[in-house]
Amino acid sequence: MPKPEVDPTVQLELSVDRGSPVPLYFQLSQQLESAIEHGVLTPGTLLGNEIELAARLGLSRPTVRQAIQSLVDKGLLVRRRGVGTQVVHSRVKRPLELSSLYDDLEAAGQRPGTKVLVNTVVAASAEVAGALGVAEGGEVHRIERLRSTHGEPMAYLCNYLPSGLLELDTGRLEATGLYRLMRAAGITLHSARQTIGARAATAGEAERLGEETGAPLLTMERVTFDDTGRAVEFGTHTYRPSRYSFEFQLLVRS
Repeated sequence: MPKPEVDPTVQLELSVDRGSPVPLYFQLSQQLESAIEHGVLTPGTLLGNEIELAARLGLSRPTVRQAIQSLVDKGLLVRRRGVGTQVVHSRVKRPLELSSLYDDLEAAGQRPGTKVLVNTVVAASAEVAGALGVAEGGEVHRIERLRSTHGEPMAYLCNYLPSGLLELDTGRLEATGLYRLMRAAGITLHSARQTIGARAATAGEAERLGEETGAPLLTMERVTFDDTGRAVEFGTHTYRPSRYSFEFQLLVRS
């Protein structure tokens, strides 16, 4: 006979502080979310029975259900009929530093996938020309990619590069990150100017990212410079906030 599956939450050191003003469901959901983000509960893992978890922690079943539902709402867990509650994946927290999404996903233990939607040479608009320091109407390379993890879309990336900067083969763009290709071509990335925002998804963006039209999206616009001060990339990206966030470190100025 097959051995019964062991509830993975039994291995976790879960506890709640009833004297804390923080709601009990939130204390539990934070501990489960941390376990998912640190790979203790891996994608595909089935959580145990809510009744047993409630009894072990001395909580009511509605409290446990609320904790789990909050993680379902964040996209970290999914309820599957006939299967149970399953870990989907952790949200990627990207530090605000000069790194590529591909590298960040790998560092977070995700499995990045890329589909190149556009790979062509176009005439530079006024905005692109200003960002890259080239003549308006001059040739620039435009690439559009859909980045996914665990088979689910996470981000839509549109990048412009000076024409002739490096070879941009579609196969290589789908196999690795743009910054890796730049470094391999001998380009030393030095700094970037970046703007982060949010807006509602257009119909096209919603279809690409698996969201509803009008759903909130994170946006990022970046101009990247090499060690000579030359602009080597201008990118406009959109991200699903349920799968992705930017992480800031703030220092107190004395």
